[in-house]
Amino acid sequence: MGLLLAALAVVVVAVVVAVASGGGDDEDGHAAQAQSRTTTQPETESGDQGAQTETGTEEPHETVPAEPKPTQIQIRGGQVAGGPADIQVKKGDPVRIVVSSDAHDDIHLHGYDIEKPVEPGKPARFNFTADIEGIFELESHVAEDAGRDPLVGKLTVEPN
Repeated sequence: MGLLLAALAVVVVAVVVAVASGGGDDEDGHAAQAQSRTTTQPETESGDQGAQTETGTEEPHETVPAEPKPTQIQIRGGQVAGGPADIQVKKGDPVRIVVSSDAHDDIHLHGYDIEKPVEPGKPARFNFTADIEGIFELESHVAEDAGRDPLVGKLTVEPN
């Protein structure tokens, strides 16, 4: 009887440890081994981590570039604060532009043919990949309709 109770206790402890460590059966019914690891190595775009040499130093590896900060453009009293923005990127780069205004307007990026409304407290957000080379004007339709200079910014996309 004592052996039976001891064996039962061992089984209960093993089950508790397996559950607590994330172990269990995988989809094929095989016992999965729990694996715990802490890493400070950055991951590459593919999710691989940088390899280490035999001396423990990290080998060079690709890193994921940080998202660019958006270009902020503010229209106040019908004028672009600080003048029209000059945005320069390479073909294939992400483009992030945020236009805010103290009045209703429609902002149009020529060449890419993207038009976005802007309202007080509701900025127009342009998020796309620069896949067309050239110089493209970002314009205010309200300024254009009023006979004022509509230029809000200029996007230059250079070859890679």
